[in-house]
Amino acid sequence: MAQKRDYYEVLGVNKDASKEEIKSAYRKLARKYHPDVNKEKDAEAKFKEVREAYEVLSDPKKREQYDRFGHSFSRQGAGGAQGFEGFGDFDFEDIFSQFFGGGGARGGRDRNRPRKGQDIQKRMRVSFKEAVHGAKKKIRTTVYEECSACDGSGAESKNDIETCSRCRGTGAVTMEQQTLFGRTRTQTVCPTCNGSGKTIKNKCSTCGGEGVQGKQKTVNVTIPAGVETNNQIRMPGFGHKGVNGGPPGDLYIVFEVEEDDVFKRHGDDLVVDVPINIAQAALGDEIRVPTPYGEVKLKIPAGTQSHKTFRLRGKGMTNVRSKRRGDLHVIIKAMTPKNLDKQQQKLFEELKKTDLGNSESLWDKVKSKFKQ
Repeated sequence: MAQKRDYYEVLGVNKDASKEEIKSAYRKLARKYHPDVNKEKDAEAKFKEVREAYEVLSDPKKREQYDRFGHSFSRQGAGGAQGFEGFGDFDFEDIFSQFFGGGGARGGRDRNRPRKGQDIQKRMRVSFKEAVHGAKKKIRTTVYEECSACDGSGAESKNDIETCSRCRGTGAVTMEQQTLFGRTRTQTVCPTCNGSGKTIKNKCSTCGGEGVQGKQKTVNVTIPAGVETNNQIRMPGFGHKGVNGGPPGDLYIVFEVEEDDVFKRHGDDLVVDVPINIAQAALGDEIRVPTPYGEVKLKIPAGTQSHKTFRLRGKGMTNVRSKRRGDLHVIIKAMTPKNLDKQQQKLFEELKKTDLGNSESLWDKVKSKFKQ
């Protein structure tokens, strides 16, 4: 059976965290690992793990049961099992280790094991041009690293680090309590030293006993061509420093792409409106059309109607994964002229006298619908 991670560790909060701290941590992680945003293979599993942890820790009764019995409580239901039916999935090894002294000591040691540092998430605004072609940009972020003054110990000097008098350096304390099995002894994490086995007499004046310092870092970010709003990239090792020698966390860059005044995006395809005059629409012409990669020539056939769409293959956005380009859809807008001069007005008067339509005009078709 796979060992479940501690719910407090999953959410990255302390055991005395308030309800608001738990809620805030859950929202942050849920956004980070949501399958619609995070495309990594294990994102869905992590999202479910975070949601499960929040469902327990956000409920006062479930949290109290979890704090007493750990993951064992959830296997028999928060209200307790009736008879022996509730013990179908019960892990007796876990419960007996807690009742007779195994669980708390292990929890104390777990606090001192190497742990990965916390991840950082930053948003980056990207212009439409940068999204089309890709770009390289710099971003400033605050990273918490080991305090240089105390080497991460949190103490003013080595002499200020003492063995915890309550747990005598074990990181765990033994408690007696009355349970349904009778009076039992349970080991739990030492509340004085938080399982470290050490206490600090005088805290480091530089970091205030935290053992870490916030430092500004400049990070070079490569923006992939074709990136969309809410796409993100992971930059391993650019997060906060690991705990107890663990690896640093990761930096997640979430992109926000600005809209363009000319091109409208639909996935990997782009749409652009191109105006022409009615003479070009009637007689046909060869026009120049803007694309994100420069102007191209487009032949307009004679008799082209307004809102006619032409497709230019491979002139759209690059797909981030396949690297294939979408298409550019050119919508023709035939413009009616305004403020004609005398010569133009005379030409249009002559044109009006001619039959520009088919043998049966559109108006004739409309009138025929209403004949008695």
